[in-house]
Formats: sequence, structure tokens, C-alpha cells
Amino acid sequence: MQSHPAQSQASASHGCDEPNSDKSSDAAWIVLEAANDLGDHATVETCRRVIDANLNGTPASDADLHVVFNYFR
Repeated sequence: MQSHPAQSQASASHGCDEPNSDKSSDAAWIVLEAANDLGDHATVETCRRVIDANLNGTPASDADLHVVFNYFR
């Protein structure tokens, strides 16, 4: 799996006191790659919203997080 430059920035920008942000951002990048490979455009957009929220320091929506965390189930 190839690392995305923004992924490294996103992970580095969060402090140790934000484990949920790191977890959701990491999961969103993994799901984004899979969804992109499968042509799942709706999930790609969902992942982008989660990643953007984490980069902006705002909480992602519960619905978006649900999609990201349950994508491979």
C-alpha cells in the first residue's frame, strides 16, 4: 500500500490526546483507497469529508464515521 502525502500530514498534525481523530483519519484513508479502486464514488466522498473534518479539527458526522468504520464488514 502506497502512503499518501496528505495522510502523513494528517497523522502528524494530531496530538496524542486525539486517538479517535487518528483512528477515523487512518480508517478513512484505507477505505478511500478501497472505495476508489472499486469505483464507489459515494464512499470516496464520505471518506473525503471525514479526512477534511480531521484536518480542520472539526468532528466528522456520525453517519460518515459509520460508513468508514463499517465499510469492510
